[in-house]
Amino acid sequence: MAMITSAKNSDWPLDIEIRDLDYAGLPSPSMIRMKLFTLDEKLIIRKTGELAGPDQAKVIAALRQLLPCLSARQE
Repeated sequence: MAMITSAKNSDWPLDIEIRDLDYAGLPSPSMIRMKLFTLDEKLIIRKTGELAGPDQAKVIAALRQLLPCLSARQE
């Protein structure tokens, strides 16, 4: 999992602005922040939505930057 935040005044490396808020089921401007963590699925209450294709592509690109081993598997 990665963190989603509505923080407006901070700029972290690899922050990704979610452009399609309606598709993602989010009520206000939000960012994906690359603070990766695991979470027991029993703690997930509900799914609000998912990222639109262009937003997914940005996350994949950021993950490849963060974890170069993901890029090596593509070659």
